[in-house]
Amino acid sequence: MASSITFKALDEPRLVRLAELLALRLQLGQCVTLTGDLGAGKSTFARAFIRARLADRFADVPSPTFPLLQTYETARGPIWHFDWYRLSAADDLDDLDLETGLETAVVLIEWPAIGMHLLGSHRIDIAIEEVAGAPDQRAVTATARDNATAALLSRVAALDNVLSQFAAENSAERLEVDFLQGDASVRAYARVRAFNTAGDVSARLVLMDSPAKPDGPPVRGGKSYSSIAKLAEDVCPFVAIARHLRGAGFSAPEIVSADLDRGVLLIGDFGSDGFWTAMPDTAQQACDLANAIDTLAALRCANLSTRMAAAGETGTYELPAFDETARHIEAELLLDWAWPSLTQSPLASATRENYVAAWMAAFANIDTAADEPGWVLRDVHSPNLIRLPDRVSPANVGLLDFQDALAGAWAYDVASLLQDARKDVPPDLEREMKERYIARLSEQTAVPFDRKQFEAAYAFWGAQRAAKIIGIFHRLDARDGKPAYLAHLPRLTHALSRNLDHPALAPVAAWFARHLPEIHRNDWS
Repeated sequence: MASSITFKALDEPRLVRLAELLALRLQLGQCVTLTGDLGAGKSTFARAFIRARLADRFADVPSPTFPLLQTYETARGPIWHFDWYRLSAADDLDDLDLETGLETAVVLIEWPAIGMHLLGSHRIDIAIEEVAGAPDQRAVTATARDNATAALLSRVAALDNVLSQFAAENSAERLEVDFLQGDASVRAYARVRAFNTAGDVSARLVLMDSPAKPDGPPVRGGKSYSSIAKLAEDVCPFVAIARHLRGAGFSAPEIVSADLDRGVLLIGDFGSDGFWTAMPDTAQQACDLANAIDTLAALRCANLSTRMAAAGETGTYELPAFDETARHIEAELLLDWAWPSLTQSPLASATRENYVAAWMAAFANIDTAADEPGWVLRDVHSPNLIRLPDRVSPANVGLLDFQDALAGAWAYDVASLLQDARKDVPPDLEREMKERYIARLSEQTAVPFDRKQFEAAYAFWGAQRAAKIIGIFHRLDARDGKPAYLAHLPRLTHALSRNLDHPALAPVAAWFARHLPEIHRNDWS
């Protein structure tokens, strides 16, 4: 069923912005048609869309009027840009291999009438009209032809509303939107630059598009995986936690504008100097990790409550507990997704039961009182840490992607940082940073630090996290068609193997020795 949204009175910068927002969300296999009179702005829209997908605001985007088709290769897949203005019959389309484009690329078509019957329903039809009495303004009516494109168009409208509200409240003359590489989730990000009337950049922000996740199918006890694993299902935890951390002196993004119901946030931009983007040498890596360790130690010593003001106007939000069911269902991702590709055999129910029992026995070996429940940001690793050298510790590390934070063992985040899934951390540097963490806690607290129990907790959570991510990376390959993550498996299996050497992990090590002995050889790939 068709679903339409009209964007009224758009000047050229707003028309360009709408194209950029659509480029942020359009998926391969979806099509956009562009209709309107000569000079209405079809080519302006197409050019802005293509440049946004290319991540090159100044890319040469010639008109395909005479060649009929221009193709582009981008990091997010191919673009096929058609112009059928010169064609007189549908038979003229026979040599253009349209069907392949519609299946494998993002397709833009100017003057589509001659072949509209060939396009199917996976599309958005955009009609651009000049506004009567206002030659510099356009009315844009976007019509989605199936449920997927209707949902996408609704997201674009929500993003546009938040940006328009910000522009109006901050007297921004125009906004430029540039795609940022997303994470392994459904979230999408864009960098936004606001310009004032003098043409100067007045604000640098990040647009976060995080639609609420529908509860998945029940996997255990009538509950979904996300419910059991305590994953955030909307943006409200992110907003509440960010404000709480900022209030305590940590560098979480400022929440500039928000549509909580639609899951759209406009947040402060920490810039591009991330731990992930560059670790050019050991000295830089050591400096980065030292700063992050100091931040984690400061977080532990800040005595932050796990209960905080909610994202909305009233109420409270409390960090969920990192309980037994969450621990186990995460570790079982290795069985669900890695086991099939490693063994090419079904998993016996008794084998799964013994796996869970081994983790339970290992957890019982840890004195949890020595690592009393606190904050677990849960994803403290290189992609989520930003260098902020102009700020004083602990605010000199920008924190991102903490919406899934839990109340749990402090050692978890230390293991997450020093056993990074995507970056090698030399063993000597890992040991040095653990010593730094212990020293910082000893300096800032009067309670004696139990090194033995910390090492046990560090090994346990390092192993549990490695097992989880091994499963996730196999899932990203098998289910989501993202094989690039498999390159990190040797690093993860090496970390898992080293953690299993700790005596507290003996039950889990015994399970692997019996059922997946290759984990000890570190040749999992």
